[in-house]
Amino acid sequence: MARHTAQAAVALGGGHGLAATLSALRRLKDDLTIDDLTAVVTVADNGGSSGRLRGEFGVLPPGDLRMALAALCGDDEWGRTWADVVQHRFAGQGEMQGHVVGNLLIVSLWELMGDHVRALDWVGRLLGAHGRVLPMATTPMDITARVRGADPADPTGVSVVRGQVEVATTAGQIESVALVPEDPQACAEAVEAIRSAEWVVLGPGSWFTSVIPHLMVPGLRQALAETAGQLVVVLNLEAQAGETTGFGPADHLAALFEHAPDLTVHAVLVDASSLAGDRQRLEKAVADRGARLVVEDIAVPGEPRHDPDRLAAAFGRIVEETAEGR
Repeated sequence: MARHTAQAAVALGGGHGLAATLSALRRLKDDLTIDDLTAVVTVADNGGSSGRLRGEFGVLPPGDLRMALAALCGDDEWGRTWADVVQHRFAGQGEMQGHVVGNLLIVSLWELMGDHVRALDWVGRLLGAHGRVLPMATTPMDITARVRGADPADPTGVSVVRGQVEVATTAGQIESVALVPEDPQACAEAVEAIRSAEWVVLGPGSWFTSVIPHLMVPGLRQALAETAGQLVVVLNLEAQAGETTGFGPADHLAALFEHAPDLTVHAVLVDASSLAGDRQRLEKAVADRGARLVVEDIAVPGEPRHDPDRLAAAFGRIVEETAEGR
């Protein structure tokens, strides 16, 4: 692809979904389609190693930040080795069981430097990361959800569930999510990255606990509304048990706009195999927002996860076709 198309991209999300997006965009950075890549990561996890470190030290949960850094490691020996190291989870039966090397490294640098962003930049330099990783906010927070039918004895009742793990595994139907505190301070560097990007990618990932929370941070929400960049939403391949049980592609998109009705989306990317029975609804929903629906084969064949190479090819075509249309 021609060098003149090179531009800045920001990807927002968390967990495995964001890692897939970053792995794809890293490939575009390597071939010079993207020359500046930034990850903006959800920081509300309260489970596992991240939850333990958050509880003990009062820090941001490092797990999703670590996964993003690993996804930005190169495909050479250095990159593969360090990606494996930071993702290594201790076994055994003692107090270290379940902790992840990268989580400990990040928290160590936070303590030494007293600066979330500077410390993450140092980890990125150590790993040779092909991009920058930033938290969406600089203070710990919780996700809450209004859930209908969480109590089997009261299927129409609405209750509030608090905590990322609890929301992700709720037995009821999530109606909306919010953050506690309601107005966390957005990471200033993340806001600037979004404002100056030509491309912003939202999703895929755990819809209510990794994707939509970005829209609940006032500073990020304003930056997304004001950026001149093209916003691409990548839809999930399937419903997630508990969090989005029964959701099709159009339902995912509807939930996004219910939380951010003023959000301007330029393209919605969806895997062809996930459209069965939902294509017309999705086409109408996308058209109603003045966006473009892009249908591609972006899943690993036979598996419910995004293929970074196919996703990179799809992103590349979107960037190229948009450049040609200008």
